[in-house]
Amino acid sequence: MNKKRLVLIGNGMAGVKTVEEILKISKERFEIAIIGEEPYPNYNRILLSKVLQGDTTVEDITLNDWSWYAQNDIQLFTSEKAIHIETVEKNVITNNGTTIPYDELIIATGSKPFILPIPGNDKEGVTTFRDIRDTVEMVNASKKYHRAAVIGGGLLGLEAARGLLNLGMDVTVVHLGNNLMDRQLDATAASLLKADLEGQGMRFLLEKNTTAITGGKRVERLKFSDGEEIDCDLVVMAAGIKPNIELAQQAGLTTNRGIIVNDYLQTSIPHIYAVGECAEHNGIAYGLVAPLFEQSKVLAQAICELDVTPYQGSIVSTQLKVSGVEVFSAGEFIEGGEKKALRIFDEQDALYKKLVFNGKKIVGAVLFGDSREGTRLFSMIKKQADISDTVKVSLLQPIGGEAEESVVATMDAEEIICGCNGVSKGSIVQAIHEQGCISVDGIKACTSASRSCGGCKSMISELLEITLGESFKPEFQKETLCGCTSLSRDEVIEEIRNKKLMHTREVMNVLGWTTLEGCSKCRPSLNYYLGMIHPVEYEDENESRFVNERLHANIQKDGSFGVVPRMYGGVTNSDQLRKIADVADKYKAKLLKVTGGQRIDIFGIEKEDLPKVWEELDMPSGYAYGKTLRTVKTCVGETFCRFGTQDSMSLGIALEKRLERIGSPHKFKMAVSACPRNCAESGIKDFGVVGVEGGFEMYVGGNGGTHLRSADLLGKVKTAEEVIEYASAYFQYYRETGIYLERTSKWVERMGLENIKVVMEDPKQRQELNERLNIAATVLEDPWKKIIGSEKLKNELFEKVTVEQ
Repeated sequence: MNKKRLVLIGNGMAGVKTVEEILKISKERFEIAIIGEEPYPNYNRILLSKVLQGDTTVEDITLNDWSWYAQNDIQLFTSEKAIHIETVEKNVITNNGTTIPYDELIIATGSKPFILPIPGNDKEGVTTFRDIRDTVEMVNASKKYHRAAVIGGGLLGLEAARGLLNLGMDVTVVHLGNNLMDRQLDATAASLLKADLEGQGMRFLLEKNTTAITGGKRVERLKFSDGEEIDCDLVVMAAGIKPNIELAQQAGLTTNRGIIVNDYLQTSIPHIYAVGECAEHNGIAYGLVAPLFEQSKVLAQAICELDVTPYQGSIVSTQLKVSGVEVFSAGEFIEGGEKKALRIFDEQDALYKKLVFNGKKIVGAVLFGDSREGTRLFSMIKKQADISDTVKVSLLQPIGGEAEESVVATMDAEEIICGCNGVSKGSIVQAIHEQGCISVDGIKACTSASRSCGGCKSMISELLEITLGESFKPEFQKETLCGCTSLSRDEVIEEIRNKKLMHTREVMNVLGWTTLEGCSKCRPSLNYYLGMIHPVEYEDENESRFVNERLHANIQKDGSFGVVPRMYGGVTNSDQLRKIADVADKYKAKLLKVTGGQRIDIFGIEKEDLPKVWEELDMPSGYAYGKTLRTVKTCVGETFCRFGTQDSMSLGIALEKRLERIGSPHKFKMAVSACPRNCAESGIKDFGVVGVEGGFEMYVGGNGGTHLRSADLLGKVKTAEEVIEYASAYFQYYRETGIYLERTSKWVERMGLENIKVVMEDPKQRQELNERLNIAATVLEDPWKKIIGSEKLKNELFEKVTVEQ
């Protein structure tokens, strides 16, 4: 059979998903060509917010790499734009002059961000949040500038704002409406969301109409209709999208807001189809991923001339991708007329749940603070389930409650489990039966489910257990170290120990890494684990560290560095202060700043001056850049304070000298307060000590950063020596069991405080942990002095290396 020529305009999620579905039906039916404007293979656009927030990388959101196109004989035109369709001759013309003939044509041109038509919208520093280029622009801007304004308080705007916060910018969200996410949330949920995000550091200007962007070449201010203005260095337009239909209009297709399609995604001209955000079905142009995937399946079957159930539109749900915030919305979320609501509102714990009913059917839901029931409720909404025999409030009981049915078990085969990649329950069950998948990672490899945000992993694991029955192996449901290996963190460490592996490349080679050089996740992780396991023998790989750790100073927005010498326990003297002052004057420091850790940061030092500055300071490195002990904050204690019951400064200095320079999974902060007034803020440190009558209380797992967490009481001891023994054992236990880049606040929750207490209360284990820590401490030397004494290191680090900015 001669293959027909199928051309897809648009290399995005909806179009390529359609091609994937067509290839599942038959690889012999079409000769396929895809035209994409971006220089990348197909990637998951909805996860750009995760890239911006630093939770993943651009490489990790690629859905189909270059090899997929080659393996399926797909001709891919990247960085090329379709500019004309010859509907009679059946040709697509590109901006490069390429003519591509077709028998069947799919238009999947997606949508365009809405740019406010206001003066100054073309200034440097004004961007949208739509593709990889926009994401990169925001990341680069965050390295030079400080103030960002996001116009639009919807889903995309809030995710962009969270990402910019993570990048260290001050962020103001400007929204025309009086409620955030006003297309998905009612006023109560929106108010809770606003309060939560304000707690994270976001500022909001609601009911603000932006009228102009002012400044020179680059944006400097935003002006509003009420006369108010704000300063900003970066403006992100996230005020909505509109279907990209210019090409379709030029070709003579019938359009409205989008390209008009029927129930089989056919346009007004034969052999031309439209799918995704550019298509309009029954007056609706969808902008969420689930409807696009539903359309793709219908179109694939229709274009392959199979019997197909017509597309009847989609019920949509949304979930905000902001760390620490649980928000879910589905269906019709506003009551009125025949629609009645049921609400549960726990103001104290900021929990809000609302169901909307129309007669005997549930038609909408809003959840804030606890969205575990979201999938089950969304399934009921889509099925238009009859709830006349159900006590309505029971619908909001947590999954897994008594007599509760498994959500996954009740789902139909065609229902989507992985919304990011459009993978249904039926596809996963098929992979289990036909491809022998027995783990989440196996399902991920076979179907792409959980490949993106990973939010569906628990459901996949549950489906595996249901489908495999007694053959289900819980131990197979593991999290791999990174995408370069199928091994988990624990398996990698075990293999390093058993096989006595000594170098990162050796680990990659022996353990069958799928990449030659590893990735940004595994290289620094392996470097840490190797150093932790072989503290004496292993030679640290400087190239596997991040730039601040490589250069032993903190790079600043202008490319200069901040230098923080160590001041044990926050105690200093006139000699040290004089040296700092002399260095600051000689090397023209731009700022001297007392840090939160009771030290002095010398800002504005040029890279080539760093070794000379360290030499003239003649003080140890404060490791303000390192994944190790940063500081031990202390109050003045009983020596000076009339309330102090213990010598906090001496204990703090002793702890700092005990643990300094020893590597850990993430930074580690400590504090010692001499009395329960807690002036050193011991309750929000990785390890905090509070002096009390007759001894010391020890607190662990605290965090004063973005995810504020109060420390838990580990125990009480009588002497300062016992505190040092416990703190050292705790630090070593964290070193040995922590996941690289896992703070103790997360580690304590993962390990369980009671389990950690069992280890800490065992004198034998405490002693063994201290002994292993002693070994690790024997080989450490101050990095500043080491570099000062080595011309080779000075040349390598400060003359040959280009600093990443």
